Amino acid sequence: MAANTIAARVRERARKPLRDRNQAVVGAVTLAVLIIGVILAFNADKLPVIGGGTSYTAMFTESAGIQPDNEVRIAGVKVGKVTGVGLAGNQVRVTFQVKDAWVGDRSTASIEIKTLLGEKYLSVDPEGGRAQDPDTPIPTSRTRAPFDITDALTQLTQTANQIDTRRLAQSFEAISATFKNTPPEMKSALDGLSALSRTISSRDEQLANLLANTNQVSKIVSDRDAQIQKLIADGNLLLAELQQRKQAIDALLTGTQNLATQLRGLVKDNQAQLTPALQKLDQLTAMLQRNQDNLSRGLQQMAPFIRVFNNTIGNGRWFEGYLCGILPPTTNIGQVFQLNPEGCPPPNYATTTGGGR
Repeated sequence: MAANTIAARVRERARKPLRDRNQAVVGAVTLAVLIIGVILAFNADKLPVIGGGTSYTAMFTESAGIQPDNEVRIAGVKVGKVTGVGLAGNQVRVTFQVKDAWVGDRSTASIEIKTLLGEKYLSVDPEGGRAQDPDTPIPTSRTRAPFDITDALTQLTQTANQIDTRRLAQSFEAISATFKNTPPEMKSALDGLSALSRTISSRDEQLANLLANTNQVSKIVSDRDAQIQKLIADGNLLLAELQQRKQAIDALLTGTQNLATQLRGLVKDNQAQLTPALQKLDQLTAMLQRNQDNLSRGLQQMAPFIRVFNNTIGNGRWFEGYLCGILPPTTNIGQVFQLNPEGCPPPNYATTTGGGR
């Protein structure tokens, strides 16, 4: 009986509308659900099913320009991305995620140059008989970093800008004065060194401008990295489209050649039946041409009659006509009877009186 009462209360509470319940509890539950949803959204890459994959760590002697969100490739195919770059003592720790790809316990990692503008990617060569432990970093003995000419030029520019050329020239002059009583060979070498210092000091402003312009060019090229990448990608798409068009044209020409071969075989196989048919068709065409010529000639010869007839009936509601040949020619039967004594003379309109038409 008590169990039935509890079940009835539970069903009654389930049927109770939301607005009639404790609003503080409802608000707290809703806030907790929202917080959990936000946390899951910001850590979606770390979830086991929908995340970005398995996280690994590799140790490098230098960063070589690698940055978070750079690609991770295996055999040239993108399999993940770099998630973090940081210092670990005198080494650089690079964390990355790999999805749907196998990484062995003897895998090697290297920082490679992706574009001419200095963009990098992490290349992983999967080796080994067992899977790499995500908690065990890949040591520096199995990693490699390239020489970055852009970073070297940048460091050279910064170092050169920090040099006090005036003091450097004074130092060289002091050294030359110290060794002025040395043998002639040493003195000549020091004089040349002093001349070199004076030359560097006199060209200080020009060297500074050159290094500043070099740094500015590097910055402009770096800022236009995305545009140049887009240009290269569009060029790749254009080349791919041209390749597809080439294949389509090749297929069209091949199909046309096959069609010509089939038609040639068809004509050869049916030549005995096609020859009489073509001859009959030629005769029919010639007959139609003759009929067309006869019709043209008839229309041409009928034109004068139509013109005269039109002139005849153009006088009013009547027309003038002349019939000859209806009666038989003049015939004399003895001296008594004559048939059509006048014959068929032409009409004489001069003797015709009014109203005789």
